[in-house]
Amino acid sequence: MTMPTTVRQQVLVLYLDTSALDSRVVGWARYDGTGATRPTTGDSDEPPYETGVAALEDGWRLFQAAQLVPPYPGAEHETSFLKHEFLFEKLVTA
Repeated sequence: MTMPTTVRQQVLVLYLDTSALDSRVVGWARYDGTGATRPTTGDSDEPPYETGVAALEDGWRLFQAAQLVPPYPGAEHETSFLKHEFLFEKLVTA
C-alpha cells in the first residue's frame, strides 16, 4: 500500500539592497511548512543566497515582489522598514 503524498510549502523572504532581483540580500527569513525546520530570521552571518536571482536559479519561485513606493518628501534619509521585500516559495513533497 502506498502512502498518499502531501505537498507542503516552504517560504523564503529576502530583503534586497535595491528593487532589482540581482541586488544583494541584506535580510532574510525562512518558513518551512513541512515542519522539518523552525522559522529562521537572519540567523547567520551569511544569507541563504547572495541575490534574488540566485534563489530563482536554485528552484525558488517568486510570488510577490516589493512595491516601489517613493519616500515622502523630507523622509529620504530616515530609518524605517526594509522596503525591497521579495517572497519566494518551494513546493516539496512531505
